[in-house]
Amino acid sequence: MKILLDNKKARFDYEILETFEAGLELRGWEVKSLKNKRGSLSGAHAIIRGGEIYIVGFNIPPYQAKNLPANYEEDRTLRLLLRKKEIKYLTGKLAQKRLTLTPIMVYIKGNKVKIKIGLAKGKRKYEKREKLKQKESKRRIERVLKGN
Repeated sequence: MKILLDNKKARFDYEILETFEAGLELRGWEVKSLKNKRGSLSGAHAIIRGGEIYIVGFNIPPYQAKNLPANYEEDRTLRLLLRKKEIKYLTGKLAQKRLTLTPIMVYIKGNKVKIKIGLAKGKRKYEKREKLKQKESKRRIERVLKGN
């Protein structure tokens, strides 16, 4: 499994409850661009519309900027490939309060490009501050122990 893109911001902003592996419906030049580790998951989220899951806000820059196809869109809505049973399960879960689907990482499995999406609950500001305080205190402790 070769990781192409990672969304570290999602792990900070959300508490990931469950993860799902989905295929991406991509065009050839998008796959080439992703294999060069070009793209951005920040600000992306998944929505369920008409019994299908789509990812919105996933930016894939062009593979060759001077050789663009006529219908190229960097921020086009991409369809995710999941089983109907999983989609129904996620539809039920998203009806609950404060839950969302967020992309966590894009990777290659075999010869397919996959995306890991997480069923996540948004963290409050005070929860984020608390996590930063814990991280800082852990760093301080390690510095003191390393000095001895």
